Amino acid sequence: MVQSIYEYKVKWGDTDAAGIVFYPNFYKWMDQATGDLFYSLRYPLSKLFAEQKIGLPLLETYCEFKSPAFFEDSIHIMTNIVDVRDKVIKLTHEFFRGETLLASGYEVRAWTSFGQGKAKADSIPDEVRAALEK
Repeated sequence: MVQSIYEYKVKWGDTDAAGIVFYPNFYKWMDQATGDLFYSLRYPLSKLFAEQKIGLPLLETYCEFKSPAFFEDSIHIMTNIVDVRDKVIKLTHEFFRGETLLASGYEVRAWTSFGQGKAKADSIPDEVRAALEK
């Protein structure tokens, strides 16, 4: 399946008063890494929504924290697509500072049409499925 690496340098605003990354930022970075992965596959999420009214809302998310991240750390997030079903995609994320694993987690997202003011999970198109399963 598809894998990508998203690079990020921790900003001051990502941290608490002790200079340690505030935990919700890991979820924000998962979202950014997912967007980056879809962009690399030539399916930018902004274009999918603008042109086709397709979004990928979260159904489930999880993160386990192993080691703290700090202001100005350079981290990379390794994202893998691990399961593609009819309407649902599962992605895993591992956060590293160098070789140190900081956190690991996953997201489950639904391929969703937002046309006509309603949200409805739809089958992932074959061409998108093929790109996700490379």
